[in-house]
Amino acid sequence: MRKVSLVLVGAVFGASAAGMALQPRAFFGAPAEAAGNADTYRQLNLFGDVFERVRADYVEKPEDSKLIESAVNGMLSGLDPHSSFMDAKAFKEMQTQTSGEFGGLGIEVQMFENQVRVEGAIDDTPAARAGVRAKDIITHLDGQSISGLSLNQAVEKMRGPVNTPIELTVSREGAADPVKIKIVRDIIRIRSVRSNVEGEDIGYIRVSQFNQQTFEGLKKSLDDFDQKIDKSKLKGYVLDLRNNPGGLLDQAIAVSDAFLERGEIVSTRGRNPDESQRFNARPGDLAKGKPIIVLVNGGSASASEIVAGALQDHRRATVLGTRSFGKGSVQTIIPLGGNGAIRLTTARYYTPSGKSIQAKGIVPDIESVQEIPEDVKGKDETKGEAGLKGHLKNGDDEASGSSAYVPADKKDDKQLNYALDLLRGIQSNANFPPSGKSSSAN
Repeated sequence: MRKVSLVLVGAVFGASAAGMALQPRAFFGAPAEAAGNADTYRQLNLFGDVFERVRADYVEKPEDSKLIESAVNGMLSGLDPHSSFMDAKAFKEMQTQTSGEFGGLGIEVQMFENQVRVEGAIDDTPAARAGVRAKDIITHLDGQSISGLSLNQAVEKMRGPVNTPIELTVSREGAADPVKIKIVRDIIRIRSVRSNVEGEDIGYIRVSQFNQQTFEGLKKSLDDFDQKIDKSKLKGYVLDLRNNPGGLLDQAIAVSDAFLERGEIVSTRGRNPDESQRFNARPGDLAKGKPIIVLVNGGSASASEIVAGALQDHRRATVLGTRSFGKGSVQTIIPLGGNGAIRLTTARYYTPSGKSIQAKGIVPDIESVQEIPEDVKGKDETKGEAGLKGHLKNGDDEASGSSAYVPADKKDDKQLNYALDLLRGIQSNANFPPSGKSSSAN
């Protein structure tokens, strides 16, 4: 039996440690089954005929492996928007993303005017210690120009085994000549959680994705707040899940559990009723009962929606913002030896009240819409799951997605500032704090 891993994905994320197994299915000689199998074999013969004709007659000689990969990917992508094939390279990259750590330098980069620009160096990493600065333009790696490389290609060259050296040549504002920086790679942990104290009385926690480091990052943030915020002044917490595309199921459960004392967090239900699972909270609220406001928008998907749905159904937090993406399906990552892996949709997930948010999203308790700049209008809306071709259907009242715009400057962030005002009592709303008994599944 192959070991597989259960995850929730909003974009491209990897496998968690939760093991499952694929059971082989035996087919017996019932007439209906025999007829079905015969038709299946005829279709497979059709595939073989087309494959051989392409190999023999295509205008250029194709690679057999590419033909097979394309056929497999076509089969999977035809099921729904989230099932797909990953070759070995893509599978490895996915595992790196979800593990949250890799051998590298510790810099955040992006393409800027066709150049690889440093957005910042992560604290206490080789790049930060070596003096890499934000806005540095990387021009050469080990003396070789990276002009013409994609961002992913440049990043791949900068990553590598721990304790191996690399030399960056950067163009720096104010420096007449290129600056050469020698760095020794080390283990880099992707920061999925960032936090800060707002004023002197509110803890702000931003979770950008759910990887293997997320719960530990959340716990560290809460511990830091205990040291930085006077208990008599602490008004509560803002948990910002906006534009968080999802990630690992076990981390979404752990983050939800951090704020809940008891009750169901989420359930998953597949085609086989025997494979249904329920995940429950354990005693212990790390926020010690303080008020929580969860921010969501059209870019909040999958694992983000699990957390928002669990805290909303249990009346532990008030959800503020706009309708979330609506991705309510579970993908299982099935490794294929050295040939990569497949990502297959195997179940739907349900909030504690028994609701499926597939193609419907989490509806916030308090709707708050950002003011959209003129140059962004029309570009800020996400289609949501309901707008994706081939998505899993969920009744006649589908509606998901909304604006995914978040201002870069916090002073312009209407949703965040509304949340801060609610926690401080400057503004009031009937839905904050949440009241009434928590919902539970029937």
